[in-house]
Order: sequence, then structure tokens, then C-alpha cells
Amino acid sequence: MASDELARKLQSRLVAAQEAEPRPEPERSPVRPKPPPQEPEEACGDSSSELSAKLTRRLDINEGNAAPRPTRVFNPYTEFKEFSRKQIKDMETMFKRYDTGKDGFIDLMELKLMMEKLGAPQTHLGLKNMIKEVDEDFDGKLSFREFLLIFRRAAAGELQEESGLLALARLSEINVSTEGVMGAKDFFEAKMQAASQGSKFEAEIREEKEERKRQEVEKKQRQAAFKQLQSTFCS
Repeated sequence: MASDELARKLQSRLVAAQEAEPRPEPERSPVRPKPPPQEPEEACGDSSSELSAKLTRRLDINEGNAAPRPTRVFNPYTEFKEFSRKQIKDMETMFKRYDTGKDGFIDLMELKLMMEKLGAPQTHLGLKNMIKEVDEDFDGKLSFREFLLIFRRAAAGELQEESGLLALARLSEINVSTEGVMGAKDFFEAKMQAASQGSKFEAEIREEKEERKRQEVEKKQRQAAFKQLQSTFCS
């Protein structure tokens, strides 16, 4: 019995000693330090890529693979001061007459019809060359501003004799051969003519305003006469 009791005491001390011993901690994976935040790379290639995009777009426009962006609205009366208001209105009437698509442009087929109507038909290549002479935005058709450039260059004597644009300007019912300031004999005469064109332009505006005033007065007089007549019958 004493031996059994001694054995139990030894067993309990052994268990207590094992529990008191520090247990080895489980191995942990090494913690890797976080990489420092990367700064955004400078867009050093932005300017070159933008230039490349512009050149690519211009090439696409020249080859007919892309439509150019619409141009700003212009005032023909202030930009083409060498022509009178009547001349510009006549040019606009002619432009709209042949703009059968009503899109604000004269394309290749519409120009073909125009030249046929004027009695000076052109080949397909000739029509393309006509457009190219004044096609400032490279869209392959004529805007109203580019149409006015035809008559400006004709008045200035800048068109070649064999140019289809010169035939267009000569055969149209719009006479600009003596109106353009660039057709004056010398610099001083051109200056005088430019001044007279400006005064003529202002006089035309005054006449239009006076005409509108006369029409308003006549309208009011008719309304007053009608009311007076109406009151006579009602009384």
C-alpha cells in the first residue's frame, strides 16, 4: 500500500513538471514588409501620343476615313467685306439651290450637277481638283464659306484660266469681277474702294431697317383703320 501511494505521488509530480515546462510555439511564416507605395509614373509620353493622334486623324481625313470636326460659325458679312450684302445673299441663294441634300454642304455629285447646269461640265478628277482648291478643312465638300472663297479668289485674279472654279464664277449670275477690292488698280485705289464698300454696307443696313419700320407703321395704320371701321358698324 505504501508503495502504491508513493507511485501515485511520483506520477503526479511528473505530470506537474511536464505542465510547468514551456511549450514551443508553433512556427509562424515570416512576415514580409509591405512594399512602399509606388508613385504614379509621369505621363512623359502624353505630348508625343497627342501629336501622334492628331497626325493620324489628319491622315484619316485626307484619305476619307474620318469626318473632320465641325468648324465654327462665321459671319459672311464681316469676313467677306469686299462683297456687298446683295452679292452675298445672291451667293447664298445659289449655294442653297445646288445643296440638294440640304445639309449645308455641296458635295462632289452636287458640284457635278451645278457645273452641268452652268454649261461647263467637268470630269470626276476635275471636280475633285475644284473642291481641293478651296477645301480648307479637308472634308471633300464645299461649305458656304469655302463657296464664298471661290468668288473672292476670282475677284482677286488668283484662279488659273483653266480652273473649273474660274468657270463657275464667270458663268454664275453673280458678277464680282469689278466689286472685289483686290481687283483695284493699285494699293491706294483699293483702300478707297474698301472704304466705299464699308459705307455702302452700312447704307444697305440702314435701308433694311427703314424698310422694316415702314412696314410696321403701315401695319399699325391698317389695324387702326380696321378698329375704327369695326367701331362704326358696332355703334
